[in-house]
Amino acid sequence: MLQRLAAWCYRRRRSVVVLWIVALVAVSVIGSNVGSTFSQGFSLNDTESARAAQLLATRFPARAGDEGQIVFAHAGGVDGAAVQARMEKLFAEVVRVPGVTSVLSPYAADGARQIARGGDIAYATVQFDRAASKIPDSTITHIRNLADDAKGGGVNIALGGKMFQEPGGLGPAELIGILAAVVILLVAFGSLLAMGLPILIALFGIGIGLGFVELLSHTIATPDFATQLASMIGIGVGIDYALFIVTRYRQGLEEGFEPEHAIVRAIDTAGRAVVFAGCTVVISLLGLFLMGVDFVNGMALGTSITVAIVMLASITLLPALLGFAGRTIDRFSVRRRKEPKPREQTMWYRWSRVVQRRPWPAAIGGLVFLLVLAIPLLSMRLAFPDAGGNPTTDTTRRAYDLVADGFGAGFNGPLVLAAEFPKGADTSTLDKLATRLEHTPDIAAVVGPTVSPSGDAAVIRVIPKSSPQSVATTDLVGTLRDDVIPAAVQGSDVQVHVGGLTASSIDVSERLAARLPIFIGAVLILSFLLLMAVFRSLLVPLKAVIMNLLSIGAAYGVVVAIFEWGWGSKLLGVEQTGPIAPFVPMMMFAILFGLSMDYEVFLLSRIREEYDRTGDNALAVADGLASTARVITAAALIMVTVFGSFILGDATTIKLFGLGLATAILVDATVVRMVLVPATMELLGDRNWWFPRWLDRIIPRLHVEAGPDVDAELARLTAEESARVGG
Repeated sequence: MLQRLAAWCYRRRRSVVVLWIVALVAVSVIGSNVGSTFSQGFSLNDTESARAAQLLATRFPARAGDEGQIVFAHAGGVDGAAVQARMEKLFAEVVRVPGVTSVLSPYAADGARQIARGGDIAYATVQFDRAASKIPDSTITHIRNLADDAKGGGVNIALGGKMFQEPGGLGPAELIGILAAVVILLVAFGSLLAMGLPILIALFGIGIGLGFVELLSHTIATPDFATQLASMIGIGVGIDYALFIVTRYRQGLEEGFEPEHAIVRAIDTAGRAVVFAGCTVVISLLGLFLMGVDFVNGMALGTSITVAIVMLASITLLPALLGFAGRTIDRFSVRRRKEPKPREQTMWYRWSRVVQRRPWPAAIGGLVFLLVLAIPLLSMRLAFPDAGGNPTTDTTRRAYDLVADGFGAGFNGPLVLAAEFPKGADTSTLDKLATRLEHTPDIAAVVGPTVSPSGDAAVIRVIPKSSPQSVATTDLVGTLRDDVIPAAVQGSDVQVHVGGLTASSIDVSERLAARLPIFIGAVLILSFLLLMAVFRSLLVPLKAVIMNLLSIGAAYGVVVAIFEWGWGSKLLGVEQTGPIAPFVPMMMFAILFGLSMDYEVFLLSRIREEYDRTGDNALAVADGLASTARVITAAALIMVTVFGSFILGDATTIKLFGLGLATAILVDATVVRMVLVPATMELLGDRNWWFPRWLDRIIPRLHVEAGPDVDAELARLTAEESARVGG
């Protein structure tokens, strides 16, 4: 199939290029006109916080949505006549915005607590009619514009709440990553034309992919940084995949093949590995749907669509572009090409022999190095970051800091206790609960209870002393649910659920943390089965699974050390250290599984090819490493620089993804592929390729090597075309 596809794209190259250009323009135009509705929230349907939200929606329709804040400060105090007149005017304008049900002013009797003791900071509560993730962009933009117009006269205004968090957008990180890739490709290829093709494939892939991500945001909850994540992965895998194919194409030309033959051969060899790796990335990403969290689903689907488009471009658009390049692929050389050295004289062959002469020290040293890097993983804590980690240019970060300074960090994450009881029942139980809450440690304030208009529900607002993502707040939610509330309502018909954005984030974090081992285990089993079907071996896939786990564990450890422990965090511009977002480990694992599979297949298939030819395991390892090390190193270096460039961005989550992915790829391509693989394969010898006969009969075969003879296939295609034209 790949041979026929490559030949068709080569022979219809003008049509193929035009189709891709039309697709890029169409998706971009539609995406820009339709816009995006990225989500700032997350939810689960079967948690206590979700039940609290459902109760509020039915009994308190006006308070069914999420709350935002208009935080303002004035050095001379917020109770001055001029300041009050300015802010009251703003509140009156905001309450008329569609989607806003009420604005509780600090100047009202019920809002007296919303003025800080110092008198120079205050906030108004903005109640929306829906969850933060479902508030239209037009509503948020309108309120932002009103707040901007109200500034002046020494009044500092900031907007707090998930709904007001500013989209990350696409900053200079992508450009820096692409420029770094250009330099590496120039060094690897020595030709401007050969360098430009992988870059072009990546740009086409992410251009179309990002358009789909924006359209996707209208149908499924998608986080605002999904575009940056998809862009990061699209650039990395796009250049990576095209690099493998272009390298194989140039090798075909050097061996004397005609351009069409070389293209078909490249797609039928390197292209197979690309399809195999791309499909594993997509499948593992879509496996995240098993987590059952809409926030994660949007990220997974958006990223997998981008990877699929990049993969498709690599096996269709790239053959067409190579057809235009033909034998001039090395035109515009920036350095003189040297005659290739015999394999035995290459650095990588000699390196493999060094490792193979002392396999035990190499294996133990590599293993210890990875385990040391992974040590911080043991203290990883998963929780959604709060606005305190946003860039200082973000209005929600400024609001967070003002509230924390004036009232305490806990005012940034109030808990909402939704109570349900029979209509007309005595509310003394709720008063008793409120009293117990006031005497509970780690609670700064209690507001309520406020009975619903229907008379069968009530709301109590609880302000923790600690910040939303702190361990103390998580422990407080558990204490309320397990001890305080059950003891207060015992013997009554009152049911109380702890909700609010903070409680919801804790529930989602706990769900994802509980399912993370299941997801990782499923991915590892899948990778073991796939590699076993490809290489017809038990030990080779087992080693690959263990090494994959070690390299990703090392990346997790580095991420925890920097983003949670704070080691070197200032050098990376991390605004606030804290727990790791719970969706990050899953996304990293899903992505790195496919990327490392690419390198694994590329290296081991060459080793297996040499072993089948010579029957000498040691020679096969050395030859396989010498044949693939240069292109794997170049591909990995591109990945590391592309992912690493995203550390320069503003969003902490994207910084974390960039560092984690760059670390894992660096470790995988150096310590694992160049040290542990040759060392362990030398120690195991011919046992690497042992495969029981009974298992060989029941395990299906997956072929990553080339299919039937390319010459025969091309001759058959030519005959078919001639017959069709003649007919």
